[in-house]
Amino acid sequence: MTVVTRTALRICPICEATCGLVLTVDDGRVTSARGDRDDVFSHGFICPKGASFPELDNDPDRLRNPLVRRDGELVETSWAEAFAAAAHGLQRVIGQTGGSSVAMYLGNPNAHTIAGSLYAPVVIKSLGTRQVYSASTLDQMPKHVSCGYLYGNPVAFTIPDLDRTDYLVILGGNPLVSNGSLATAADFGGKLKALRRRGGTLVVIDPSRTRTAELADRHLAPRPGTDAALLFAIVHVLFDEDLVNLGRLADQVTGIEQVRAVAADFPPTAVAGHCGIDADEIRTLAREIAAAPSAAVYGRIGTSTVGFGTVTSWLVDVVNILTGNLDRAGGVMFTSSPIAAAPRPPRPGRGFATGRWHSRVAKHPEVLSELPTVALAEEIETPGDGQVRAVITIAGNPVLSAPDGARLGDALDSVDFMVSVDPYLNETTRHADVILPPPPPSYAAHFDIALSAAAVRNNARYSPPVLELPAGRPDECEILSRLALIVLGMGPDADPKLVDDQVIGAALGKEVADANSPVHGRSVEELAAMLPDAPGYERRLDMMLRLGPFGDAFGTKPDGLTLQRLRETPHGVDLGALTPRIPEVLRTPSGTVELAPEPILADIPRLLASLTDEPGLLLIGRRHLRSNNSWMHNLPALSGGTNRCTLQIHPDDAARLGLGELAVITGPGGKLEVPVEITDTIRPGVVSLPHGWGHDEPGTRMRVAARHPGVNVNNLNDGTLLDPLSGTAVLNALPVEVAPAG
Repeated sequence: MTVVTRTALRICPICEATCGLVLTVDDGRVTSARGDRDDVFSHGFICPKGASFPELDNDPDRLRNPLVRRDGELVETSWAEAFAAAAHGLQRVIGQTGGSSVAMYLGNPNAHTIAGSLYAPVVIKSLGTRQVYSASTLDQMPKHVSCGYLYGNPVAFTIPDLDRTDYLVILGGNPLVSNGSLATAADFGGKLKALRRRGGTLVVIDPSRTRTAELADRHLAPRPGTDAALLFAIVHVLFDEDLVNLGRLADQVTGIEQVRAVAADFPPTAVAGHCGIDADEIRTLAREIAAAPSAAVYGRIGTSTVGFGTVTSWLVDVVNILTGNLDRAGGVMFTSSPIAAAPRPPRPGRGFATGRWHSRVAKHPEVLSELPTVALAEEIETPGDGQVRAVITIAGNPVLSAPDGARLGDALDSVDFMVSVDPYLNETTRHADVILPPPPPSYAAHFDIALSAAAVRNNARYSPPVLELPAGRPDECEILSRLALIVLGMGPDADPKLVDDQVIGAALGKEVADANSPVHGRSVEELAAMLPDAPGYERRLDMMLRLGPFGDAFGTKPDGLTLQRLRETPHGVDLGALTPRIPEVLRTPSGTVELAPEPILADIPRLLASLTDEPGLLLIGRRHLRSNNSWMHNLPALSGGTNRCTLQIHPDDAARLGLGELAVITGPGGKLEVPVEITDTIRPGVVSLPHGWGHDEPGTRMRVAARHPGVNVNNLNDGTLLDPLSGTAVLNALPVEVAPAG
């Protein structure tokens, strides 16, 4: 029998590096993956996760058909019956208690798909619910909040200009393993090596000597959770030694004197003991950042998921701003996403605020239209007006990824109805009444909607589906569109095209009415007719590209971007290095970078009081090169090697505690028995467990993961510790006790 073999290009959807892949397809099945050397962004780089794309695509545990609960058991059914069951269950709850009683949870993979980025928001809007939760409050929400206050725009992320910087400081990140985050950079490790080859300096600040720290010129190992104090001491030195130089932004920044005043309380001598970093080391770091021809300070999850996550994220940018490294080559800059709105004349904006509403039970303030994930269980459990009676999860597994997962699992069992859009029967979806599985990634188109706003170099790339869906099999865009129409009361058989037509009509109507839009005054009907005769997501993507900063403005700029141009350039279009965007990007009421937001200043006394905290044993997480949250543990290619769920501990602590092969670790939420890994790569007084494990729950269908289940680190966490400004759970610097097992 002749085997038909071909190759196809595909952007990797697994992590934020967004590498280009060349897939080999044999008889309609993806059999191998390698890096695409001609990709304009990744240039052939590939990591073990990308190489595992065929296993991910062909995983026999992936759900191929929907599941519906009958007589207490989840059983396979047809798509028509599954959508009918979803409609019946959701409409029953909505009819009794309204759409506001339906909670939505969005997991991390939504940032990596067209469906999650474009269609999940439509479901939320259709429900009209304020019960919205996501992985953001388990990860990067402090960065949204700090950027919102500083720039008036919570998605105006400052991105380290890795290819041109002379001095890079990484706090709480391990990009050689994670491939980077909130800084979309294929081959992050290669860029760090290139920095050193051109004579630049790399400083890593992390309680553990990670792979990234081993590459650095200098590694500082502070006590977990003290980055805010450390950064404030750097700010103190910048003012104290007259090293502040705003450069070209001197007239674009306000609030400098307020920052100078609060930094006076954080001299290096006052924070050194708290941080575990010598005062002279802090002074040297401040001086070197200020003296470098260009410098970029970059903080990631270790600086976000702590009690002062927002203050720390703010201080990262404060240091960049005070040293003149904001919005300049080699510093930190703003990406020009090809699907963002075309530039408008600079103008003051409405600014950013939180707390427009509060959670019903604990009164947590809303942040970016979300509530803290740790509040979901109590919102389900607590009777009364507004109680959550139904839950929709999309590509999320909060039972493993959020604190106190056992409580959340019990709460999910108590809701009247639950729908999950997910390819796996996992620790969360096992509680659902209906599971609607999206097809494997080779059947889906790919464009990085969310991550295009965090790229270290401007680019545009599009991957059409590699394989054609079987007749009657909906893609994820259609699944979410049908859910939106169901909650609107239009039934399971409504045409999903209605969703795209409505979104396109509304977006074009807004553009033609905007005097600063490149299509101002034109006809909505004319513009809509110029979009391709294609699936709705392609029509929407083409519209966004045409209206973007590099777009053709619907024919006005013939050389501009369209979806057709991306189809004709399958390795992508390079749009150049990042360029200065201030004041264009600012949306603050003053039209300036507002360096001293009142909500952040109000949290500084709490930080100052923490300097006297008694240091105890603190737990931090860690990344694995062969892992990406809970959903990557089911692939054989990624299940071996050092990808293990162990408790890392320093030899001195292990000897002091008398540890053997197993230890019992106890936290605010419970205790776990876990294998011990003694290593001098971790700071004394600190222990580390990776997240996303605990695959031993009954009723799941992830057989490879279940053979090496590990333990769920979040079961140590009762969810009471939060960063108050962002609602983000404290997942790092968690106080724990460790003892020998038995």
